[in-house]
Amino acid sequence: MTALAATPRNGELGFWMAGLADNRPTYPRFTGQDSVDLAIIGGGYTGLWAAYFAKKLDPSLSVAVFEAEQIGYGASGRNGGWLSAMPPGNRATFARASGRGLDASRALQQEFVAGVDSVLNILQAEGINADQHKGGALVAAHTKAGHGRLVTRRDTDWKYGLTEDDVHLLDRDEFQSKINISTVHGGLFYKHCARFHPAKLVYGLADTLTSMGVKIYEGSRVDIVDGKILTLANGRVSAAKTFICTEGYSGQLLGKRTLIPINSSMIVTKPLSEEAWQQIGWNGLQCLSDSAHTFIYSQRTSDGRITMGGRGVPYRYGSGTGGTGSTAQSTVDLISTKLRSFFPGIHFEVDHAWSGVLGVTRDWNGGVHWDPASGIGSSTGYAGHGVTAAYVGGRTLVELAFGQETERTTLPWVGYRARKWEPEPIRWLGVHGMYRLFGLADQWEERRDSTKTSLLAKFGSRLAGLHE
Repeated sequence: MTALAATPRNGELGFWMAGLADNRPTYPRFTGQDSVDLAIIGGGYTGLWAAYFAKKLDPSLSVAVFEAEQIGYGASGRNGGWLSAMPPGNRATFARASGRGLDASRALQQEFVAGVDSVLNILQAEGINADQHKGGALVAAHTKAGHGRLVTRRDTDWKYGLTEDDVHLLDRDEFQSKINISTVHGGLFYKHCARFHPAKLVYGLADTLTSMGVKIYEGSRVDIVDGKILTLANGRVSAAKTFICTEGYSGQLLGKRTLIPINSSMIVTKPLSEEAWQQIGWNGLQCLSDSAHTFIYSQRTSDGRITMGGRGVPYRYGSGTGGTGSTAQSTVDLISTKLRSFFPGIHFEVDHAWSGVLGVTRDWNGGVHWDPASGIGSSTGYAGHGVTAAYVGGRTLVELAFGQETERTTLPWVGYRARKWEPEPIRWLGVHGMYRLFGLADQWEERRDSTKTSLLAKFGSRLAGLHE
């Protein structure tokens, strides 16, 4: 019988951040007045990559990063550790909005494919060890309906520029030879994906930036951006250019209805025994997700644990962000049960549970924006595909702001704006209603051994703008 720990650690910014808490770098609080060439609001991946590329473009630039809490406090320090090639949004929508059709979305897709190796190459060049390993990603189908969705997904991926080498179907035996999931019908394999340790990436980037002359401030919340002036609790900054890189925490600066914080929760097990790993396999260190409508995301860590994430409570009324990530026991139980169903007979103990938020626009499409008149830009709305998006978005912001014409500055998410979210309580009801539909659809398909996707899920997907 599988046993699960009743009282794992909870919150504390999550397993990745808590594990490095005793050795994390710290940075001063900003006080007084200063003048900089580039001010970056937000000490997550987007802001750090933007600072990196600004200094690479012109080492003489004065660049400062202002973080309200501590670097990596948000999704950058709490995510599932996937560096994947999936762009943040609906490729069909980008194709229509750009006026350039499939070519525009294919270019976006190829930039994200290239982004995976680009990040890995930079980490190697800068000597950043974030436990990175490019083993690809597996998507498991637990139902016949789910397997059918993966066939459609593969065909759609090919339509938008991926090749059979990039993504291909696996039958049951092929999948189980990689990860021995008992209930799998088959799945997809994506070549361009790497697992990594999120907090190690944050701290490695920050250390590199300080060596390049970037100033990083923690506990330094920017309350107001008024043209070239940033107002903080203990000071003011004059900035020639400002980037807002606050993702799910953007409500105060970008407007509460521009994007909302959607919650995602995770657990991590204690290290598994060698006997357990022999039964499970997973020797290729692939990232893992599934074809359920309420899907999970998972990885095998460098120290022999399994992390697994899912939605739990998807949204807090009034766009709450959840603080340090304390997670309800019901959510811990829900994700733990999912893990147990993947690998029955394996003894798991949950060591830590946590939650965090990701930024989501009304149609789930991200966007990079630069306004030359005000000197203010932003890159947000990654909708759970934020690691590579932060790299591409941060780099693109620098290129736009400093007049560089590149393959990134013409991508269809540049300048893209979704319509605003509905006011409360409509958006709370809408988000929770959508996830309720997805959950009911999963139950329907599993209980009836359905060969086709539930109409409930199709309705929910179109309601959210997720259907491609």
